[in-house]
Amino acid sequence: MTAGAVPPDVPAIANAAAVALLAAIGAAAWWLASQPEGGRGLSLSLLLGAAFGIVLQRSRFCFYCIARDAIERRDPAGAYAVLVALAVGTLGYHAVFGAFLPIPGAERLPPGAHIGPVSLALVAGAFVFGVGMRISGSCISAHFYRLGEGALASPFALLGAGVGFVLGFASWNTLYLAMIQQAPVVWLPHHLGYGGAVLLQVALLALLALGLSRLGRRVPAARQADGAPDGAAIRPANASQHAANNPATSPSSPWQAVLRDRWPPAVGGLLVAFIGVIAYLRIAPLGVTAELGSVARTAASATGALPPRLEGLDTFAGCATVVKQALLSNNGAFVLALVAGAWAAALAAGAFRPRLPTAREILRNFTGGVLMGWGGMTALGCTVGTLLSGVMAGAASGWIFGVACVAGIWVALKLRPT
Repeated sequence: MTAGAVPPDVPAIANAAAVALLAAIGAAAWWLASQPEGGRGLSLSLLLGAAFGIVLQRSRFCFYCIARDAIERRDPAGAYAVLVALAVGTLGYHAVFGAFLPIPGAERLPPGAHIGPVSLALVAGAFVFGVGMRISGSCISAHFYRLGEGALASPFALLGAGVGFVLGFASWNTLYLAMIQQAPVVWLPHHLGYGGAVLLQVALLALLALGLSRLGRRVPAARQADGAPDGAAIRPANASQHAANNPATSPSSPWQAVLRDRWPPAVGGLLVAFIGVIAYLRIAPLGVTAELGSVARTAASATGALPPRLEGLDTFAGCATVVKQALLSNNGAFVLALVAGAWAAALAAGAFRPRLPTAREILRNFTGGVLMGWGGMTALGCTVGTLLSGVMAGAASGWIFGVACVAGIWVALKLRPT
């Protein structure tokens, strides 16, 4: 066997481990479904979380990577996936709204939808979140799925995000009273009706797609590996991964196309939208920071580090944080299954490659995580909750978050190019 070659029994062991992981998720979901007091919600959250983790890992659905590729490499493929997800999700959400709230009257909002106040605090939170993504190299959802790939620096980003949430809670009352309390909550169907809101959003997404098509594509000398530090080149771990990176030289079988090759961006976008609509219809909008923020809030409250009252915070939907009363919540089950689903997908694809981080990587991830935590708490969500679920719901806050977040990434990239 040549140096660096993968032993022939490794793929079989990895596939068996992937099947075992998915079977364990299925068994846990089956058991939870029979339990009282919210068992069905936890069960479905596990299944949807696992599906979301698989889709993120297989389609490389990382908002930071997508933005970086479009800005620096003039490669819009990933951005198209986000636009597809937003367009399809908009159609699905508004169909559901028609059942929940047939007439979008000015006095009501659809239950649980991520529709937040439009304020300078939202802009600041989103901008800082974008800077944090640039520093840590991923958004929060991508750090979760990269845990499943063996990215051992990601826990430090998530730890930093917890610290950032605590800082956000500490500054919340000042920001709320100065900027958020009187800020308008803008839901497009209030002003345009469902049909008008759908037409406007789809038109805006089409215009964005047209603008992206003019970027062209500049192929860099060394493309980045998923989860690798900026500037690290891809080194295929085995022949099948090499074939995935060179589809013109080795046609894929259906088995390889599903389990080992990267999924086309449009497929990832469609599946993200489908999962998002089902999640909102049955449980709650997609989001990955509610559990993280709740753990941070619970710990900080127990130590007396937070004000006794967080003004107005619990009146907003978004990625709501609470002082935890139960060990596991729907969002907690979703996030745990996201990591497990991504782990199973990475094992099957030969992409599970643990690597010890350097001290510099640990510092970068932690620092970026702190910024993302503060930004996510201040903006009432992250790229999944406020941007993805917010825009699908027709919330102006989702669009503003997206613009400010991309601006933060752009500024940070210009200050420290890859």
